[in-house]
Amino acid sequence: MFTGIVEQIGTIVSIEKELENVHFTVESTITDELKIDQSVAHNGCCLTVVSITANHYVVTAIAETIHKTNLGHWNVGDKINLERCMQMNGRLDGHIVQGHVDTTAQCINIEDQNGSWKYTFRYAKHPEHITVEKGSITINGTSLTVVDSLATEFSVCIIPFTYEFTNFHTLKVGDAVNLEFDIIGKYVAKLLNNQR
Repeated sequence: MFTGIVEQIGTIVSIEKELENVHFTVESTITDELKIDQSVAHNGCCLTVVSITANHYVVTAIAETIHKTNLGHWNVGDKINLERCMQMNGRLDGHIVQGHVDTTAQCINIEDQNGSWKYTFRYAKHPEHITVEKGSITINGTSLTVVDSLATEFSVCIIPFTYEFTNFHTLKVGDAVNLEFDIIGKYVAKLLNNQR
């Protein structure tokens, strides 16, 4: 379980394919605080630490993960948002995030608003993938508030702190991002769809 508050930006230093699995080696300043078998959200995707060496650690993604996330687009040198699992005795500063990516979206517009940035994203239609204005959404592991909400598009606004300390400053129009929709909204949507 996560909160969507990004702790650190990591760097992909190696990508190794083994059968259908992909091993990602990540460099991060939080590596010395990690342990093997720990869950870490990478751009919002929960992956397990399988080995640690100095300031590098390795996580493995299976074919299902590669298919449903933007991990298949990662390259050596890419910057990714990192968050360790939440502690039950801490504050929930973002919202309840499972680290289970629902789908990817494409960035279709970035607007500089003279002190903040407005990002607009488009995703494939699905009955349980909904956003609501002022509701929560997780983009690349970052807990954000929806500004505009349409059937398959939504926008969020980013303050300078979030822009600098997450990988939002590296996003370009056309890039794919990981989305995790609000868990409460997903349950409500599923219940309503099952009643039809």
